[in-house]
Amino acid sequence: MLAQSLSRLPGLGPRSARRAVLWLIKRRDTALVQLLDALDVLKDRLVECQTCGNVDTANPCAICADTRREARSICVVEDVADLWALDRARLFTGKYHVLGGRLSALDGVRPEDLSIGKLIERVAAGGIDEVVLAMNATLEGQTTAHYIAERLEAYPRAGDGAGAWLAGGGRAGLPR
Repeated sequence: MLAQSLSRLPGLGPRSARRAVLWLIKRRDTALVQLLDALDVLKDRLVECQTCGNVDTANPCAICADTRREARSICVVEDVADLWALDRARLFTGKYHVLGGRLSALDGVRPEDLSIGKLIERVAAGGIDEVVLAMNATLEGQTTAHYIAERLEAYPRAGDGAGAWLAGGGRAGLPR
């Protein structure tokens, strides 16, 4: 039963799941107990940050609560995995916004299905100089970036910041 559950996780097939279960059985007093405790805490405390959409054990998340981060810059990503990858690489020192996917006519994903409205509210509230659109380099990702850039054009920047820029470096919105 545990092996079947583990095999449903991304990157773990049936054989890898069985190996993991055998490893846990051999270390049931140490590794298995720690894993069960961690999963129990995760089950009880995991929440979505109401500010950015990150997943954490606190709301606001650790990134949004970090006063050392540049609050005037927002990096927009498609999902939490993208946020974690960028943050782990320390490529961005501002705050983030997770869309929860990307626009896709084929999959029926519309702007109202994503947290684009929440992003616009954050920008409209003021105090934002820069919005970095870090979408994946797919047709849907670039369509999403273009849609967001068009929506952001209506909002002036808070100061003399750079405006909205695509992750590749091209100008994408917020008029000077």
